[in-house]
Amino acid sequence: MKALHKLLLLLVLTCHGQNGHGSKIIHGQKVPENLMLYMVSVQNNQGHVCGGFLISEDFVLTAAHCDDSKPTSVVLGTHNLKEAEKTAIKQTYKPEAYQQFSKGHDIMLLKLSKKVPLNKKIQTIQLPESGTNIQENQQCLVAGWGMTKSRGHIVDDLRMVDVSVINLDVCKYHWSGLPANVICAGGYGTNKGFCQGDSGGPLVCNGTAAGVVSFNNFRKCNYPDVPNVYTDVSKYLDWINKIIKQTTG
Repeated sequence: MKALHKLLLLLVLTCHGQNGHGSKIIHGQKVPENLMLYMVSVQNNQGHVCGGFLISEDFVLTAAHCDDSKPTSVVLGTHNLKEAEKTAIKQTYKPEAYQQFSKGHDIMLLKLSKKVPLNKKIQTIQLPESGTNIQENQQCLVAGWGMTKSRGHIVDDLRMVDVSVINLDVCKYHWSGLPANVICAGGYGTNKGFCQGDSGGPLVCNGTAAGVVSFNNFRKCNYPDVPNVYTDVSKYLDWINKIIKQTTG
């Protein structure tokens, strides 16, 4: 998986190298069909509302605030939402401490109605180890079907972009009241990052799902003046494992 991540990151950096501050950096790059097979579109009766990622045959990890849209199903095994086959959501699980995304704990488990087959189109992604410390300036990836510009539209094809991890002290300076257990990457200091519709997707660092897309500066995606914020998955491993263990069988 780490080798795959490095190859993917090299592809993104190569594509971006000659584009400066052009639209392709803001919009990211289309994800090749044989990569990021863990990506999930979380949907309600109207369609795509959030991203997510498969961590076992019947569990998806996403953002807790995505529950506001009353998701009913997920789409796996395709990067093109026009080809979607849906799997129903059986149950949702959020940390007891969660109130709203700006106060942290913005993470949610989706129990699927059935186990999905892992194959050449559907794979899980590894979670980080407990105590993992993401370093400042580390290059990671974020992907989703969200808007490609401020107040834009959801896209049908999965897109990705490389982002650098931002020092938490710098992030706290720009975000008054920044919650605990977060990672900041992209946004401030660059025009690369996520936008509305990408919530719940993974921040992929060293081949693991290190973060969950949580929030940015209200709909300001093209040239954001504050860092993008992700929930730090490594801080919730005990909670994740407890829920999966309790519901297995």
